[in-house]
Amino acid sequence: MEEKERFAFLTDWYDPAASLLRRYQLFYYPHDHSVEMFDVKNQRIFLRRTKYEDLHQRDLFVGNRVNVFARQLNIIDYADQYTASKLGSKKERTLALLKPDGVSKIGDVLEMVAQTNLMVTNAKMTHLTWSQAADFYVEHQTKSFFNSLVQQLSSGPVIAMELVGDEAVSVWKNLLGASDVAAAHKETPQSARGHLGTDMAHSSDSLTAAARELEFFFPTTICHGPVNTAEYSQCTCCIIKPHAVSQGLAGKIINAIAAAGFHISALQMFKVDRANAEEFYEVYKGVVAEYMDMVTELSLGPCLVLELHGADVAKAFRDFCGPADPAIARHLRPSTLRAIYGIDKVKNAVHCTDLPEDGILEVQYFFKILDS
Repeated sequence: MEEKERFAFLTDWYDPAASLLRRYQLFYYPHDHSVEMFDVKNQRIFLRRTKYEDLHQRDLFVGNRVNVFARQLNIIDYADQYTASKLGSKKERTLALLKPDGVSKIGDVLEMVAQTNLMVTNAKMTHLTWSQAADFYVEHQTKSFFNSLVQQLSSGPVIAMELVGDEAVSVWKNLLGASDVAAAHKETPQSARGHLGTDMAHSSDSLTAAARELEFFFPTTICHGPVNTAEYSQCTCCIIKPHAVSQGLAGKIINAIAAAGFHISALQMFKVDRANAEEFYEVYKGVVAEYMDMVTELSLGPCLVLELHGADVAKAFRDFCGPADPAIARHLRPSTLRAIYGIDKVKNAVHCTDLPEDGILEVQYFFKILDS
């Protein structure tokens, strides 16, 4: 890596205090993880070059949102030809769709994805109607196997994920392995189909197909695509925090949750802005000393939110998460989630609903209010 290498991006930041959209050039120096910001309108330096460990080169691509010192910047373009050719030339988006018989493997799949150069930038559990499944498979409607495809896809919940990375279409297809499960098990046993023993996922065939399929599940228009699967009854909320998602721990955490017998009835990725993070954590304001740091962490990057469903699930899951301070958790309850995956009281891997009566409210906040 060249010491003088610098990447430049054009970004927008919405200033809530002034109700204005402000534009900055963001410069990133990979050799020492430093950043610099230039105010485009006022033609002056906004942030002098400063070391910032929470931003990584893999996060820097057009369409992503990054957090720089509590400011959430939307990357709208590359600011010079060098950055565009170096970082943007191979960057692709593709759809990873877990079929109904693959949903239970979501933890394993996320662990596999974490070992590649791909990032999960969107995710949603949904249950397609027959009509929606038929629309998704429209290019196969004249084929003899069309009805069986539609029947399989609409037979239960599915999980759609947007994957971004260099040559994402081929990387995901190779990660899945041969469509014939027996062949995948024999030829590529390390692939998802070979390792998990089921044709549990769909991959886009091309960039054109990926664009259409991603628009189906994650539309850029005013419509919201297929609805989530939240039930809003006998439930509790689990948030896999941004630091854990960024470190590739989401798959391990989900596998641990499932192994403990908890039923995941809804799953979705959210990018929470600071105002929403403050609103969600408002009950801790003036009560918990780490309140502002908790707000910053929740708005630092994508988080995965789960609705867990079952009788008395709130208390059981809170016990499974362990004490809020991972150091205490490791001393008193070393097998809990926070003891294993937490770093400190703010970056403690997961949020769980504290009071059983708040479970539905917290689930509604994400899956009904933010999703709309």
